Amino acid sequence: MSPIPTGRLFRTGDGTDLVLTRTFRAPAGDVWAGVTEPERTARWFGPWEGDAAPGHTIKVRLVFEDQQPWYDLRIDACEPPRRLAVSSTDEHGAWRLELLLEEVDGVTELRFVQHLETEEGVGEIGPGWEYYLDLLVASRDGSGGVSFDDYYPSMREYYQSL
Repeated sequence: MSPIPTGRLFRTGDGTDLVLTRTFRAPAGDVWAGVTEPERTARWFGPWEGDAAPGHTIKVRLVFEDQQPWYDLRIDACEPPRRLAVSSTDEHGAWRLELLLEEVDGVTELRFVQHLETEEGVGEIGPGWEYYLDLLVASRDGSGGVSFDDYYPSMREYYQSL
């Protein structure tokens, strides 16, 4: 498999937004369930537990990472089925993410946005999100065959050149 990188960078007044998109032949509510329900997120990202209300923190398990760690994820905004904003801070810094869904005629575009304070490390960050979003696609269509080795380091140069 040779996935093609889709990410783009947009400079903003507060930093840079890394934006990746995926399109699904499904209503927004179904795609929303795939990115918010723990049994469905477990198929492509990891399960979570806790009260997922805005202002609350949940625990997420990264099942596709070494040692499958749990980490805290704060729900900053939850506007079903259109917008989910989350944030986290770890040893690598602050992560601010948004998932934005827009449906037209039964086709839903998922726009994944990571708000970056700096573009440092985008050569590693971009391929990682491409991988996870393709895991989401595979979890929905049963295609499988997603391996991180197909994304990194092959996409690194693309992201560093943005």
